[in-house]
Amino acid sequence: MAADLTASDDDAAPIHIDTSKASIARVYDAFLGGKDNYEVDREVFRRVREVAPEAHQLAWDNRQFLIRVTRFIAAETGVTQFLDCGSGLPTAENTHQVAQRIKPEARVVYVDNDPVVLAHGRALLEENSQTHFSPADIFEPARILQDDVVRSHLDFAEPIALFQLGTLHHYDGARPPADIMREYIDALPSGSYVAISHFLDPETAEHSDLARRMEQTFLHSPMGTGVFRTHAQIEGMFPGLEFINPGLVRCCDWWPTGPRLRPRYPVQYCIAGAVARKP
Repeated sequence: MAADLTASDDDAAPIHIDTSKASIARVYDAFLGGKDNYEVDREVFRRVREVAPEAHQLAWDNRQFLIRVTRFIAAETGVTQFLDCGSGLPTAENTHQVAQRIKPEARVVYVDNDPVVLAHGRALLEENSQTHFSPADIFEPARILQDDVVRSHLDFAEPIALFQLGTLHHYDGARPPADIMREYIDALPSGSYVAISHFLDPETAEHSDLARRMEQTFLHSPMGTGVFRTHAQIEGMFPGLEFINPGLVRCCDWWPTGPRLRPRYPVQYCIAGAVARKP
């Protein structure tokens, strides 16, 4: 089954959506409780939830991490340019909304090649002149870094905040993710910031088994991707950068909004994030 969404641009072709295959963006939307997903996407969520009943917390922690990181960069660093790779669907607050609430002059370029995201992105951004969207493959940094939209709206002579939030664990190509990130980082000017969140194998007796069971469920689901990497493997995706305190930690523990009043769910030990600065 497929669906066609007509793009808002006059010269754009209709967008073809294959609803027989799960989409990373739509599965994430299903985890967040959104409505922009299909039965095949909800099937992935159901399977992971059988292994981890609080599986939705993976997506919630990732989204809250994005919001806190964006707020930190906009309020504390002076950086007003954001390159958000793998923007996903607008189920919850988006990067441009958080950043521009603090710095109205902030410029955001989203990059995502999911057809549903493209349709939503065009409609969402028509009303925001400081925010732009490029339908490209975030795992091809050479193309992204020379992309017309990216180069037109971001000044690579000034610091940029680069986000890869909840994306690299879905990369299934032959190239090591650390190499992809090195190519991005090499192109960023000094003073730039990089934020990554990633499924984590905590390497503990209590939670590693859960991580690996979730990984196998993701890999054998209609989506087919979702790798849980170790702390050292994720740290390797920040080559040459200086970590902002507290470094690479569970997403829920990166500058939380207040004191913790309830125990963490087991799945919350299985997603980590960090922000680092390029000297």
